[in-house]
Amino acid sequence: MIRAKHVTALVMGLTFLVACATNTTLTSTWKAPAAQGNSLAGQSIAAVFITDVESLRRNGESALARDFSARGARGFPTFLLLPSDQQLDAETAYARLRAAGATAVVMMRVVGTDQRITYTPVYVITPPYRGFRPYWGTGWRTVRAQPGTLRTDTLVSVETLVYSLPADQNSQLLWASTSRTTNPAGLDALVRNVAEATARAMVNEGFLAR
Repeated sequence: MIRAKHVTALVMGLTFLVACATNTTLTSTWKAPAAQGNSLAGQSIAAVFITDVESLRRNGESALARDFSARGARGFPTFLLLPSDQQLDAETAYARLRAAGATAVVMMRVVGTDQRITYTPVYVITPPYRGFRPYWGTGWRTVRAQPGTLRTDTLVSVETLVYSLPADQNSQLLWASTSRTTNPAGLDALVRNVAEATARAMVNEGFLAR
C-alpha cells in the first residue's frame, strides 16, 4: 500500500513523452445484489478523497462532486465538513455527513503505482543460425546498428467505494471499483480521469442518470 503523498512525489516528478497517452480503465467493478434498481439520482452524495495532501483532496473531491452532480445527483465535497487535521472518528464523520443531508458517500484513494517498460526494435534482422561465426558477426552488427527504443509507462491504481448512509447507521457497500490510469499528467489529472470513468460506469449500472 502506498501513501498518497508518496505517489504524488513519484508522479509529479516524472516527465512524460508527448507520445505517451493518458487513459483510465476500470479493471474491476462490483455492485451489491441488494442495490439493484437503487438509483442515487436526486440524492445528496458526499465525496471523500483519502490523502494527506490537502490540495489534492480538495481537487479530487471537487471533481467527484462535479461529475456526480452532472449526472442527476447532488454531489458535494467534504474537505471543510470533515477536515483532515481534526482526525475525526468514524461515528463523528457519519453524524456530520448525515447532518449535511448525505444519503451516500463516495470514497476514493490511490492504492498503488507501477511502471511498465517496453522495448521496441526499429526493425529485426534475422541472423544466420547455421554456425557460430556467421551468427556472431551478424548478431553484433544488428545490435550496434539498431539499438531500438525504450518506453516507460507509469500505471496508477485507484480504489473507489460507494457506501449508503441510512439514518439507522446500518451502512452498506453499494458499489466498488478499481481503476488503472496510464501516464497521468499529475495527480490532479488522475483524479479527474478516474472521477469521469467512475461516473460513466455508475450510469451504466443504473445508479446515476444519463
